[in-house]
Amino acid sequence: MARTAIDVSEKAGVRYLHFSSAWVQGAMRIQRPYALELPYTREMMAGLLFRDPPWPREALLVGLGAGSLAKYIYHYLPATKITVVEIDPQVEIVARLHFRLPDDPLRLRIVIADGAEYMLQGDRQFDYILVDGFDASARAGPLETLPFYQACRSRLSASGLLAINLLGRERGFQATAARIDEAFDGRSLLFPSCDSGNTIVFATAGEPVVVSFDELVGRAEQCRNDTGLNLLPTIAHLQKERYLANDRLRI
Repeated sequence: MARTAIDVSEKAGVRYLHFSSAWVQGAMRIQRPYALELPYTREMMAGLLFRDPPWPREALLVGLGAGSLAKYIYHYLPATKITVVEIDPQVEIVARLHFRLPDDPLRLRIVIADGAEYMLQGDRQFDYILVDGFDASARAGPLETLPFYQACRSRLSASGLLAINLLGRERGFQATAARIDEAFDGRSLLFPSCDSGNTIVFATAGEPVVVSFDELVGRAEQCRNDTGLNLLPTIAHLQKERYLANDRLRI
C-alpha cells in the first residue's frame, strides 16, 4: 500500500488536505462540507450537463482525497450508489476524521486497493467514472497509461462517461490526452484548463453526447437550483473557446 505523510491545514474557513507538501490535494469549506470548493472538482461534475437525470445510478471514483466528489454525489444525488477506490488507508481515516466523509456502506463503499489493478481485474460497469489520483509528487503513475484508459472504457455502461483530472503543468500532458483519445477511438473532449492548471477530460464509448447550448444552460440552471453547483461559467468557457460547433457539444 502507498503511504505518505498527510497534513491538514485551515485558512479563512477552508480546510485543506496535503500530501507531504504545500500542494493541495483536497479542500472543504467548513460551513459547507458537501459543496465543491476547488474549481476543478466542479468541472469534473460537468457530466451532469451531458445526461438526463436520474443519471448516474452507479458512480466510481478512483482517488478519495478529501472526499469532495464522493460527498457531493452522496448528498445531492441520493439515487446514486458510490464506490471509491483509494490506495492509501490513511486517506480514508483522515477524510472521515477531518472532512466529514459519511459512513454509509450501503450507498458509499470505500475499497482500499490500487486503482489501476482494480480497473484491470474487474468487470462491473459504472455510469460515471471519475479519476483523480496523484501521489505526493503530483504523479498519476499507472493511472495515466493506455491499458488503464482501455480498462476504464470496458467498465462504462451504455450511458457511461469518464472524467479525468489532468495537471496541465505536468510534462507529458498532451501525450496523456492522446492516450485517452486513442483508448476511446477519438471520442474524448479536453476541456480548457482551469486557472489552477487542472484540465478535465471527458470520454465515452457508448451513447453519443449531443447536447444543444440551450439544453446545457437548462440543465446547469436546474443543477444550480437543486444542488448549488453553478456550471454556467463552464458552459460560457466552452462557448468562448468554440467547443460548441453549431451550438452543440458532441462527444
